[in-house]
Amino acid sequence: MASTSTTAPGTPAADTAVPPGPAISLEGVFKSFRSGSGTVHAVDGVDLGVERGEFFSLLGPSGCGKTTTMRMIAGFEEPTAGVVRLNGRDVTGVPANRRDVNMVFQSYALFPHMSVADNVAFGLRRRRVAKDEIRRRVGEMLELVELGHRAGHRPSRLSGGQQQRVALARALVNRPAALLLDEPLGALDLKLRQTMQVELKRIQREVGITFVYVTHDQGEALTMSDRIAVMNNGRVEQLGTPAQVYERPATRFVADFIGTGNLVRGTVRGESGGVWRVEVGDGATALLAELPAALASQGSGAVGSEVDLIVRPEKIRLGTEAPGDGVSAVPGTVAETVYTGAATHYQVDIGGGGTVTVHLQNSSDSALAADRGDRVWLSWPARHSAALPA
Repeated sequence: MASTSTTAPGTPAADTAVPPGPAISLEGVFKSFRSGSGTVHAVDGVDLGVERGEFFSLLGPSGCGKTTTMRMIAGFEEPTAGVVRLNGRDVTGVPANRRDVNMVFQSYALFPHMSVADNVAFGLRRRRVAKDEIRRRVGEMLELVELGHRAGHRPSRLSGGQQQRVALARALVNRPAALLLDEPLGALDLKLRQTMQVELKRIQREVGITFVYVTHDQGEALTMSDRIAVMNNGRVEQLGTPAQVYERPATRFVADFIGTGNLVRGTVRGESGGVWRVEVGDGATALLAELPAALASQGSGAVGSEVDLIVRPEKIRLGTEAPGDGVSAVPGTVAETVYTGAATHYQVDIGGGGTVTVHLQNSSDSALAADRGDRVWLSWPARHSAALPA
């Protein structure tokens, strides 16, 4: 899928040739497949826009529709309904080889009989770019991915991470308006995958090209993305920055899927100074800075409503004495402890409110060492609580 842009390396393709607006937009996109005697709705009414120069991730479990969505952007699948636009242009029905995007897959598909440099140059040669221009652009791209010293080597002599960089350079050398990446790090081991996450973000920032990244790995999406669309059952459950989807999940699915979240059932008991009191467990009190939108419109009428309180395990402090005023204060009994090296994970039974997970860093000044059966107090500020209607 070749690009026809002639902009200089390190700049987004066609910056001056396109109207203002998103680099990619999907408007009411549906995709259905026939399955036996029925129909499967793989993508069910997706609306989203990806800004130019943005690192945008489609995140969700297997079968949620994220790869099908990407394939419709690439032109490998056509929507059953809806519109796909690239730089404002309706490309619905336009073949993949006429769309100004390139795609990198989990399988790098490098040519084993070619050198690294020849692999990167392949698309340029197909387009009959001048030899001097090919040499210059391939050299610049290999330096960008820090493989200039490997230009003459065959792919078989490279590590998995290096092969991934070659595939990335081959896709970027054509200067596409957007690069689509379908779980490209899935074949790498954990440590190398974490290293490549940082490298991918660095490369994207340097070239300034729009990246759309498909992954089921929450850590990858949180680490690299400017924004994330969390998908489930063919729909976008939440669209926002990593901090927004992690700190303020919009649905129970997002709360459960992104990181580890505690969902504690409670009852709204009142408000003072802009902070709401929520009764949880056996008469304990949690503080909430903001009611869910559906309840906030009721004002004082929200008192007595049930909510599912969300608090992340690393936000909770654990102590042996009752905390002071101004924070959530929930007593409980340690049900389980798990030492993980950098942290200790506690499962704390809070009675009628269920079980709460707490992650405490094993820092040099850690004073607490709670054991199973110990009575403890959990506390956290109101700003670290989120809630959904029960």
